[in-house]
Amino acid sequence: MNRRSILGAIAAASLVPQAARGGGREYRAPRTRDGQPDLQGIWTNASYTRLERPKIFDRLVITPEEARVAEAAIDRTGNAAGQVDPLGQKESEFWEIGDGFARVRGEIRTSWIVDPANGRLPLRPEIVERFHYDDPTYETPMDNPEERSVTERCVASEGGYPPNLNSPDGNFLQILQTRDSVVLVAEKFNDARIVRLGDRSHAPAAVRSWAGDAIGWWERETLVIESTNFSASGFSRFGRLKISADATVTERFTRTGPSALLYEFTVADPTAYTQTWRAEMPFLASKVPMYEYACHEGNYFLGPALAHAREVERR
Repeated sequence: MNRRSILGAIAAASLVPQAARGGGREYRAPRTRDGQPDLQGIWTNASYTRLERPKIFDRLVITPEEARVAEAAIDRTGNAAGQVDPLGQKESEFWEIGDGFARVRGEIRTSWIVDPANGRLPLRPEIVERFHYDDPTYETPMDNPEERSVTERCVASEGGYPPNLNSPDGNFLQILQTRDSVVLVAEKFNDARIVRLGDRSHAPAAVRSWAGDAIGWWERETLVIESTNFSASGFSRFGRLKISADATVTERFTRTGPSALLYEFTVADPTAYTQTWRAEMPFLASKVPMYEYACHEGNYFLGPALAHAREVERR
């Protein structure tokens, strides 16, 4: 067996609840001194799997052979379709995307989204039109920095705001617990979310932020986090993901083994989507520390892009 097969087998086994493995009961996490399930530590969701299902796949679960073929294409070109990157970005950058597609409950997943069944965001038609998602030739303007992506401008990370996503780099998440709160610290951009425990009431509607207002509670082995009060300015997130001011994001963290967490989330947002949608993602324990992430070091794109736009205007 090669290294990827061994890691895949370990991940698959750790994500299957003990009851499903014949243990007769679900896995019971160790406890903190306050008696809560202990989720603390540094975890990673680095994976070839992404939020939406690539068009080359027609179903959620694929076979090991199908995964090997797609993983080889990603290793070679940076994408499962095998499209060559003419700029050589895959060769010149370090991508922290794990060792292959993620396993959830022993299944090799092609997307985090499990509902809708097509693995795609159920965007409203007006959102598709507004952001030109039905026009493959459309290019985001470069004349205004505020129209560039939030990650490009080092404003917000994929893993720092609900729902938590993975990206080409910076996929560590550190969880810290006290009796009254849980803190989620994302490696990328050093984003931190503080979740209040015990108080099931949200802040007044006038109090809004990119991360929203988060309250949490325990349901047996699962930490449930509900976030509302999102800022309208944080509508555009990562890729096609949209979170409007009307959204409610519900997250569930469950420790399924000594080195694994199952992360489930549901997004209810009638402004952006035609239905409530749901996703599942594994986190695996990291054996290495989380270092400081400095986004703007080596970030050379935005200045020349805006200078180009000014030159076009001058001409």
